[in-house]
Order: sequence, then structure tokens, then C-alpha cells
Amino acid sequence: MKGFVYLLAILIILISLPGLAREGNKKAGDNHQNTVLSLIEGLQSNNTGLRTSCAYMLGELKVTEAIIPLMKMLRCCKCEEVRIATALALYKIGTPLSIHAVKQAGIFDESKRVSRMASNFYFDYLRNKKGKNEAPDSLANAE
Repeated sequence: MKGFVYLLAILIILISLPGLAREGNKKAGDNHQNTVLSLIEGLQSNNTGLRTSCAYMLGELKVTEAIIPLMKMLRCCKCEEVRIATALALYKIGTPLSIHAVKQAGIFDESKRVSRMASNFYFDYLRNKKGKNEAPDSLANAE
């Protein structure tokens, strides 16, 4: 009888494991979405360090939902450090829209420092893009 109870308990645990794994994955997705929403909300903070950190993390995570709020911040924020971090985040996200915003900041930002950094990010993007486009040709020429 004792062996039967142990066998039944093990069987119940084995049957419930796939459900637990699916539930754990669902919670992980919810946590990611909550993190993204918190980071986007942090962009509106009055704390410069928090805004800079949120912009940086959104770029690291390549959160495309943050492109519009980041573009607004790049255009309207008075703090140079925040605008530079925002340009970097947009560069790291790497969509055509985000790269266009970085290019525009390089041309039109009133601060020489921000303009120079945004231009550097944009030219780095072009270098990387050109390098990726040339790699197959150089391999074909090597044959």
C-alpha cells in the first residue's frame, strides 16, 4: 500500500510538470512585458539618471515599442547626457525609423556634443551595414 501511494504521488508530480513549465513561461513573458512598460514609464521621470538608465536598457533590449517615446525624448529633453543615451538606444534598436532619428539628431541637434555623438552612431551604423553588404562579394572574389 505504501509503495502504491509513493507511485501515485510520483505519477501526479510527473503529470503536473508540463503544466508548471507552461505556467512558468507565461509568468516570464508577463515579467518581461512589465519590465518594458516600467522602462518606458521611467523615460518620463524627472530624475535624469533614471531617464538615462531607462533609455540605455531599452536600447540594450532592442524594444521597438520604445522608439516613439525615445524619439520624443531625443527631440525635447534639455539634458545633453539624456539625449546622447537616447541616441545610443535608438542606434542599438536599429530599425529604419530609429536610425533616421539618430541621423536627424546628428544634423539638427543644437548641441555640438550631442550632434557629434549622434553622427558617430549613425556613421557606425553605416559602416556595419556596408561591412555586411560587402562580405559576400569579398568571399565570392576570394574563390
